[in-house]
Amino acid sequence: MRNRLRERGAWRLLAALFFACLGGAAFGQADNYPSRSITFIVPYGPAGSTDPVSRQFVSQLEKVLGVDINIENKPGGSGTLGFGIVMRAKPDGYTIGLATNSMLAYQPLVNPALTFKTPDDYQPIVKLGETPIVLVVRADSPWKTFDEFMAHVRANPGKVRAAVSGKRTVPDLLAQEFNLNAKVNLRTVPFTGGSGEALVALLGNRVEATLFTGAFGLPGHVEAGKIRVLAVFKQGPYGPLPEAYTTIDAGYKTTITASFYVIGPKGLPKPVLDKLTAASMQVVKSPEYAAFAKVGYALNPLGPEGIREEIIRDTATFKELIKLLDTSK
Repeated sequence: MRNRLRERGAWRLLAALFFACLGGAAFGQADNYPSRSITFIVPYGPAGSTDPVSRQFVSQLEKVLGVDINIENKPGGSGTLGFGIVMRAKPDGYTIGLATNSMLAYQPLVNPALTFKTPDDYQPIVKLGETPIVLVVRADSPWKTFDEFMAHVRANPGKVRAAVSGKRTVPDLLAQEFNLNAKVNLRTVPFTGGSGEALVALLGNRVEATLFTGAFGLPGHVEAGKIRVLAVFKQGPYGPLPEAYTTIDAGYKTTITASFYVIGPKGLPKPVLDKLTAASMQVVKSPEYAAFAKVGYALNPLGPEGIREEIIRDTATFKELIKLLDTSK
């Protein structure tokens, strides 16, 4: 009997040592992170408003971490297709990606099939910035001002089309909020390829207007005489478009802006998360990133906990908007 007990004790000790070694090896791998290239998933098409911020962030993060970071565009499902790739990735820090507040805070409220509901289901890392929504029309359109455009929208309910970067993305949600508050019916047309495709639809005369996220790429089209900026949905002047009409100052109440985050799969080892967070915060607080952001972003650097709080707050905002939309039907 004693021999059996000794044997059992020996096997337990060996098992404990074995699993301790496994744990040590895993910790060692995390502690040496990153030792190879990283994949960064952008859940929208190229040439949209998410491309500039993704590429700026990635190019600086490569320098900080000392490894290559490969950007992959995976559009579809209002961003949830690409987000799902990140969520299902091995939690080792080698697959991370971009996310928006509409994707993280709104989509779980209306799509029960999604595998994520709250920030506990993924790993927030850093906030990249936020942008207002800009209303643009073709330069040859008959509307020279926002007031002229609104008069036409009121006279033609449901007939004036505004392209947006996907159904229930921030531009689409802002349009619904605006419709409710202004008591109008501006019809949104979603494009799965993001803001770039929505702008192409405008230039191709397939829609009358586009609700664009931020000002990236717009000044060039304005200077080329292709589009006209009618309004920015914010309060106070917007740096990249200082002459633009600002809707909140004019009495049109809207609260929704587009926020952009970097996220990873749930379960990132603490050493990996700590390195990613520290490196990412170094990037978004750098003078180089701040200079880049002046062309279209407002900066409010947040780490994992700050993002959690913001997503919870935006979820409450979107939940209230859903109630208003349901009531208005």
